[in-house]
Amino acid sequence: MARIELWNGDICDLEVDAIVSPAATSLWMSTGVAGEIKRAGGDAIEFAAVRQGPARLGDAIVTPAGRLAAQVVIHAVSLERDRRTSAPAIEAATRSALRRASELGLASIAFPALGTGIGGFPLDEAARIVVGAVRDELASGSFLDRVVFALRGAAAYTAFEQALTGTGPTPAPPALGARQDGARA
Repeated sequence: MARIELWNGDICDLEVDAIVSPAATSLWMSTGVAGEIKRAGGDAIEFAAVRQGPARLGDAIVTPAGRLAAQVVIHAVSLERDRRTSAPAIEAATRSALRRASELGLASIAFPALGTGIGGFPLDEAARIVVGAVRDELASGSFLDRVVFALRGAAAYTAFEQALTGTGPTPAPPALGARQDGARA
């Protein structure tokens, strides 16, 4: 089974076989994590991606990694054209990215917190979805030895740590006089 790690820092600095880039269906890499990957690795990454587009939501396409230490960038299509996302899109894109890595026989991959920046998806929920999809795919057989969740900041790190350990924010107790089903007592 692959080793799963948390790392607080720039995904572009990691020495892994593949870096996952959040992508919209158009595959342009203008902002957010994708923009950072393009700036660090070069315009050739975006050119290679766009030539393969448009892509379907939930799919993943592979490009060279340009000047990055990684071998490839896997563009996980988790955002609609309007740059919004959903739980099914995040899960499908995560699974597709892992399948591409397996098809290429890669040993290591790094994921950002898909959908939580420009996509506006709740961080805790995204962490649970991505961690669950990674664990499911790894359990079904994979060449991967190492999966890194490359996160920026304490909130993202904590959300993924809680998703990995099975801990999480405790739900607030029901308001006084309220029943669990939402009706007034």
